[in-house]
Amino acid sequence: MSASPAQARGRGAQLRTPRLLLRRWREGDLDSLAAINADPAVMEHFPATLTRAETAVLVARIEDCFQANGFGLWALEQHDDGALVGFTGLLPVEPRMPFAPAVEIGWRLAHARWGRGLAAEAARAVCTDAFTRLRLDAIVSYTAARNRRSWRLMERLGMRRDAAEDFLHPALAADHALAPHVLYRLDAPGGERGRAAAPGAGTG
Repeated sequence: MSASPAQARGRGAQLRTPRLLLRRWREGDLDSLAAINADPAVMEHFPATLTRAETAVLVARIEDCFQANGFGLWALEQHDDGALVGFTGLLPVEPRMPFAPAVEIGWRLAHARWGRGLAAEAARAVCTDAFTRLRLDAIVSYTAARNRRSWRLMERLGMRRDAAEDFLHPALAADHALAPHVLYRLDAPGGERGRAAAPGAGTG
């Protein structure tokens, strides 16, 4: 049986990797995350960058997700300089998605920190947490079809794509350049399969 949200919160206050602390959000994180969300390079495969106000709403929704589900998008703090460098974590898939209900893994990293393996390091920790503490049966990840960088990370995590599950993002016009999306899945290791956590309110 999967852990209740209260139990999951109690055991999952933070995660650590050799170079990163995955933790809950703090008031002082907003400026750093807003800068990341305003960077056109980081947001290349999204319809638009985010304002500071939109970033504040995003953080509030992430924290609501933690409260409701016992998981969410962790703030990424790098050990060596204490900088907030992005986020990685889990969130329930929006009900309008053709593969809902499911739990997805997602990430976003400051452009200056690309190319160092940090996103993969954090994502592996999140995958382990998903299949041990949360005892999920599977997780998914999706991205714009032209976002090959994210494809490669999904594949490094051992995720697999079925082209028959590719889809048009329902929030975008069918002819929008970013509408075509690919879907990847990762099943729990056979010995660690549990009961998938019931998705709740997403983070938008």
